Amino acid sequence: MHDMKLITQDPAAFDAALARRGILPLSHELGELDGERRAAVAQLQVLQASRNALAKRIGEAKRAKAETSALEAEGAALRGQMEALEAEVPRLELLLRETLAAIPNVLDAAVPEGRDEKDNAEVKNWGAKPAFPFPAKEHFELGEALGLMDFAGAAKLAGARFTVLRGALARLERALGQFMLDTHTASHGYTETVVPLLVNSNAMFGTGQLPKFADDLFKTTDGRWLIPTAEVSLTNLAAAEILPGAALPLRLTALTPCFRSEAGSAGRDVRGMLRQHQFSKVELVSITRPEESEAEHERMTACAERILEALELPYRRMLLCAGDTGFSSVKTYDLEVWLPGQGMYREISSCSNTGAFQARRMNARYRTAEGKPDFVHTLNGSGVAVGRALIAVLENHQNEDGSVSVPAVLRPYMGGLERIAAA
Repeated sequence: MHDMKLITQDPAAFDAALARRGILPLSHELGELDGERRAAVAQLQVLQASRNALAKRIGEAKRAKAETSALEAEGAALRGQMEALEAEVPRLELLLRETLAAIPNVLDAAVPEGRDEKDNAEVKNWGAKPAFPFPAKEHFELGEALGLMDFAGAAKLAGARFTVLRGALARLERALGQFMLDTHTASHGYTETVVPLLVNSNAMFGTGQLPKFADDLFKTTDGRWLIPTAEVSLTNLAAAEILPGAALPLRLTALTPCFRSEAGSAGRDVRGMLRQHQFSKVELVSITRPEESEAEHERMTACAERILEALELPYRRMLLCAGDTGFSSVKTYDLEVWLPGQGMYREISSCSNTGAFQARRMNARYRTAEGKPDFVHTLNGSGVAVGRALIAVLENHQNEDGSVSVPAVLRPYMGGLERIAAA
């Protein structure tokens, strides 16, 4: 959400910032709408003052037993004008709010120019890609051959883009989630949190999923929404709050199922587990003072990277370009893991600094050292997507006989199991 005062102070800078995202100038249109709203508010205040003065005159006339019909007719005319404005002011305020809510965040100066993912910039590359002496298989080939990954059974239950895992693969997914939570809480200072999987529209609006991305979400018949990420629940814990400055930064993590309709991905990644309607993810959320958010963004991304390094998964960190940066984000790093079966890098984590954008939408503030309330900055990141981590483990740790070696850090969670093989 944007601050209309800031737009008015420097409309050219606002339009230039939107141009980086390919959006035509909007400051003039917004200024006119805000001016119309302000004029209506001012006129209503004038009428209210006139009504109060007229009421006083009518009272004085009645006490003097003078004729009041003309004054009362004037009062009736005033009421009519006020009723029209009392309806017009909320309409204009809602229109301005909805218009502002549909505009994406302003990008950080460090974000490179570009139209799509082809223009993203690699800033780090970690780990050697495995050199197998055999043709690498994709995760679904490995899983089905092991008899532990069942797409047909899932389709029978729920349709496409669902998966049933059994036995050691089911345990491997659980192990991954537990390992990530244990690492982020014990080593990275995040507080484990259990949150609702169903949220109201205000929560979805607060983090920027609504209204723009409604088609990508699942909505229940009672008007609630299944979360597409625990970012929604975790970040909205600060909604309508004024947090003590000493409590910041606030770092939260949660392992939850996530639900996405994938409305815009028809025909993409139809095989396997890469793009599912339901998947598990460990989410990281930080709520900080404005001056700390840039450093916190680097810290959060490093926390997600340590998970991949511990799992011995080659990855690269990408700084997203202007055209590929998400709606709410000031700046985003994507972590892309190497998948030998596909012979390409695929996103496994996205870590974003949203600045005060979400905080304004949800009115999340903190009390400064001077005692004044100010908007917090919010950040979120995958730490990491559990299903995609499972895919990456299968493909990077596969053996020629179709078995999969279990990374050392996961073996305590797997009862000491070192290798997953067909029965």
